[in-house]
Amino acid sequence: MGDPRGFLKVERAKEKEAPAAERVAHYREFTVPVSQEQLKAQASRCMDCGIPFCHKGCPLGNLIPEWNDYVYRGRMDDAANALEETNNFPEVTGRVCPAPCEGSCTLNIDNNPVSIKVVEKNIAEYVVQRGYVPRLAANKTSKRVAVVGSGPAGLAAAQQLAREGHAVVLFEKTDRIGGLLRYGIPDFKLEKTLIDQRMKQLEAEGVEFRTGVNVGVDAGTTAEDLRRDFDAIVIAVGAREPRLLPVPGAELAGVYPAMKFLEQSNRRVAGDAIPEAEAILATGKHVVVIGGGDTGSDCVGTSIRHGAKSVTQIELMPKPSLVRRPENPWPEWPQVLRTSSSQEEGCERDWAVMTKELVGEGGVVKHLRAQRIEMAGGQMRPLEGQTVDLPADLVLLAMGFTGPEKLRLVEDLGLAKDARGNIASDPHGATNVTGVFTAGDCNRGQSLVVWAIADGRRVAASVHGFLTARGATEAAE
Repeated sequence: MGDPRGFLKVERAKEKEAPAAERVAHYREFTVPVSQEQLKAQASRCMDCGIPFCHKGCPLGNLIPEWNDYVYRGRMDDAANALEETNNFPEVTGRVCPAPCEGSCTLNIDNNPVSIKVVEKNIAEYVVQRGYVPRLAANKTSKRVAVVGSGPAGLAAAQQLAREGHAVVLFEKTDRIGGLLRYGIPDFKLEKTLIDQRMKQLEAEGVEFRTGVNVGVDAGTTAEDLRRDFDAIVIAVGAREPRLLPVPGAELAGVYPAMKFLEQSNRRVAGDAIPEAEAILATGKHVVVIGGGDTGSDCVGTSIRHGAKSVTQIELMPKPSLVRRPENPWPEWPQVLRTSSSQEEGCERDWAVMTKELVGEGGVVKHLRAQRIEMAGGQMRPLEGQTVDLPADLVLLAMGFTGPEKLRLVEDLGLAKDARGNIASDPHGATNVTGVFTAGDCNRGQSLVVWAIADGRRVAASVHGFLTARGATEAAE
């Protein structure tokens, strides 16, 4: 695969980005395209491992050495076919996935992995430019499947089931398809035209989209209705219940869950009119983002584009190491310090900080008071006399999610839940109710887009098996 000695001759390279001062003036993507020769050179670094450990990191089981080799040899059509064999939306994962495959790459033993994400994204871009070709089912079945939720898990499940010949109706509560891909990820990381293009492919393959439908509540979509009108149901509603901040002052105006802020900003970029009384803007404000993950980073980049006076991101956990620690060996995901493009644009970061109080004036937040802590024996311990006082006109809570939102449909179907409040299932996504399946974050808990796509594909296979067996039984009767 590739050039057997390519990794000795070619240095690892990532995509270059437009200067921060230039890109913060807009919400478009800002990576600089690589040439075909540069792409081939990066693909040549794949070393044809006897056992490709990149598969350990990739939940989708992407054929990474195969499509690296195709790119190196200039066989882009073959590379595209190999990539889409396992991944429904590589144009998404090539942009927003943290690339656990690179963490498991054999060359990452010395922190110099193949630039798998760059290669994947550029293969996907080749497909986008070529145009998506619908993959139509060889034979249509008489079975109907309802998919509830249009995030990556729901979309992947819907597409796979349509390709098996089933009639699929995908329900979405909001006004547009895409779930958190649409409203949770800023356009500067994922332009929404990419979702729109995939929607056209899914529609051509037979998926019917119904937006603005609160399934389980709206007429014709109760649990009884779905059980009557469909042969199987897939629940893929995500895990959007935000983790809130249990401190004095959390009720002040100017304190919001991150997703409320991001969704509104994405709607504004899409051209939606936001009533002035409801507007959440960082313009001219001191912004504090609580939470150091991807969602927090998205809040940082968005706040900077709003024109914030300052942006500070604080994290409860200690600052990660700059290099792998002995207790975190390859091929595990490296727990090291990472800096996102948004954080590079002008953000102060602080670690091991526990928020103790939000202080307001006239009912509006103005300051955040916190305590510095240290980890000792797995426990958080305050550091006496070490406090933090930050100006804060806007506080965004990006501390993760506690599970799925409470849905009437889930209750009316009688679906069992696990100890964390997620919808319980067997390893194949089947719930305790026959014919009802679940996929994505509402089943596994908050996770990566790549896991959601993998879950959607896995559960679609399980649903197809269930429907095939039911069809055989009905034919025998």
